[in-house]
Amino acid sequence: MADKEMKEEIVEEIINDTDNIEIASQEDEIKKLKTEVEDWKNSYLRKQAEFQNFTKRKEKEFDDLKAFASEKVVIKVLDIIDNLERAVAAAAETRDFDSLVKGVELILSQMKSTVTSEGVEVIGTEKVTFDPHLHMAVSVEDSENHANDEIIAEFQKGYKMKGKVIRPSMVKVCKK
Repeated sequence: MADKEMKEEIVEEIINDTDNIEIASQEDEIKKLKTEVEDWKNSYLRKQAEFQNFTKRKEKEFDDLKAFASEKVVIKVLDIIDNLERAVAAAAETRDFDSLVKGVELILSQMKSTVTSEGVEVIGTEKVTFDPHLHMAVSVEDSENHANDEIIAEFQKGYKMKGKVIRPSMVKVCKK
């Protein structure tokens, strides 16, 4: 019987050792998983902080862009203002009306060239049918020489910028 008891003790000891090994292995696995979770958490927090910094940087860049978006155009307009001031000064000095008109025409041409370079174009009204998206009818008139809804006269030019109407043309429209 001593053999049998010894065998039972050995079996019990092996079972206890196996349980201890399994528990130790599970504890190691838990530690490993906890470390991995902590690494993922830290990585997530870093990425979140990076994204917040990126968002703040982009907001600042956008604010700067809005603040200085018109700078290029303003510089061109300042050149035109300088030319107008020179034209007025020269006209005051020489009292030559014809030279003043020529100078103003050159400056007007410069101004038109500047706005055209920025994507601004005139909305056509000559022999055109009234379009409420492009024109603002300020008066109507029956005319024998024009078709119904045709524009008779333009009171103020309209403009589009890069395809978007920024100021509709003020027109007189034929209504029969």
